[in-house]
Amino acid sequence: MDLKKKIKMALAFADTSEAELARRLGSTPQAFNKRVRTGKFAPDELEQIAVALGAEFVSAFRFPDGTEI
Repeated sequence: MDLKKKIKMALAFADTSEAELARRLGSTPQAFNKRVRTGKFAPDELEQIAVALGAEFVSAFRFPDGTEI
C-alpha cells in the first residue's frame, strides 16, 4: 500500500479532512495536497502527521522471527 493511500485511510479513520490536517500542521491545503500526491515525506513529518491525527506512526523492518528493526 502506498503512502498516499495510508494517509487517506488515516484521515478517514480520524474523521478529519485533508484541509484540516494541513492547517494543524501549519501548511496550506494546496501545499499539503501536493505533498500527499507525491508521497514524499520525511520520517519526522510522518510522525507529525500521526500526532496531528491522534495516532502513532510506526515504521520498521519486520523479519519472519518477529524481530523489528
